Amino acid sequence: MLSILSLQVHYLQFIYTSIGYKRMHLYAYHHLAQHHNKERGQVLMMSLKSISLTFAVAISAVLASTFVINPSPSLFLKQLIELGFTIEAHFYHQHHHNKHPSKDQIVNICDDFPPDIPPPDTNITSTLCVDRNGCCNFTTVQSAVDAVANFSQKRTIIWINSGIYYEKVTVPRNKQNITFQGQGYTSTAIVWNDTANSSHGTFYSGSVQVFSNNFIAKNISFMNVAPIPGPGDIGAQAVAIRIAGDQAAFWGCGFFGAQDTLHDDRGRHYFKECYIQGSIDFIFGDARSFYEDCQLISMANPVAAGQRVINGAVTAHGRSSKEENTGFAFVNCSIGGSGRIWLGRAWRPFSRVVFAFTSMSDIIAPEGWNDFNDPSRDQTIFYGEYNCSGAGANTSTRAAYVQRLNDTQASTFLNISFIDGDQWLLSYNNS
Repeated sequence: MLSILSLQVHYLQFIYTSIGYKRMHLYAYHHLAQHHNKERGQVLMMSLKSISLTFAVAISAVLASTFVINPSPSLFLKQLIELGFTIEAHFYHQHHHNKHPSKDQIVNICDDFPPDIPPPDTNITSTLCVDRNGCCNFTTVQSAVDAVANFSQKRTIIWINSGIYYEKVTVPRNKQNITFQGQGYTSTAIVWNDTANSSHGTFYSGSVQVFSNNFIAKNISFMNVAPIPGPGDIGAQAVAIRIAGDQAAFWGCGFFGAQDTLHDDRGRHYFKECYIQGSIDFIFGDARSFYEDCQLISMANPVAAGQRVINGAVTAHGRSSKEENTGFAFVNCSIGGSGRIWLGRAWRPFSRVVFAFTSMSDIIAPEGWNDFNDPSRDQTIFYGEYNCSGAGANTSTRAAYVQRLNDTQASTFLNISFIDGDQWLLSYNNS
């Protein structure tokens, strides 16, 4: 069986804080085994497909320590399968013996499904329901998206039950006004494993790709579980979500990947209380976006004290001319994790990124930013910092082109007016 499987391992990073202790980082390996038969594209989920996202991460964390100590893919796969069967047998025992159903009682996996989901349609909203166990309208997210009327003026709320949905999802331009409503970013996730190589380009590797306007996501995670690229790997970029429509908003969402996690491609976008994980350029694109109260977590390899190596960057903004009104603004965010990284690097000559009131750990390199090793960009990029804090926020040794913004300069980037949010975002509060 092992001869027809390729093991792909990706780790997810979750943060927990305990009183009296430093913030700790748990790297949990997540497993995806796939047939070599690409034409059929069948994915073997084995027993992990039947357990919750939170439990799957916990199980993977236990196995991760074994894998790190003894990095044998065959052994890791064997342990994962054995543990999965053990858990499944335990669930079966609990389900069939602890409840002691009577002889005439039928035990249904949907018995505990919320009775008011989906709610009745209104004049302004319709609700579709996705549950992988078949307890409501659809079992896949893509099938629910496909069912939305083209160019609908009503908002369609796609309510997605807890679970891991292994599928590549596209929201085309004609499916506007859609909301993905998950049950918590550690409970509901859309997961796939394309790379730039497998999808013929980084831009097409996203596990979820949104091309429509007025897209909303709440309490859900977007993950790309392709193998973490090693130094010098070509074509290993792996996007979790690409957002290419205008007026998109994300509340309480998770974005998990390594290189190029969040493709903030184009349009005006808002992110509130989101968790964004990656290593290299893990927020990139040419959108005009406002990030508020978000956690930005680097999963780059740890760097020993005294070494000057750089192995990651938070942003890579793609503004290519001064006429473009694009850029990334981060306000009241926090940056942590591992590695030694830059706040951003100039993917395009007019790259524009500002961090304000943001807590930065010591993983930020003293120079802070990088001009993509092209000094000609130093006169055109706009990299600013304002009232940031933490060990990584010391601007005394920043690169010469970095701007220490005053109150007037910073005011443009400090609220949703940066993305014209007063014209469109406020109406989303009840969506």
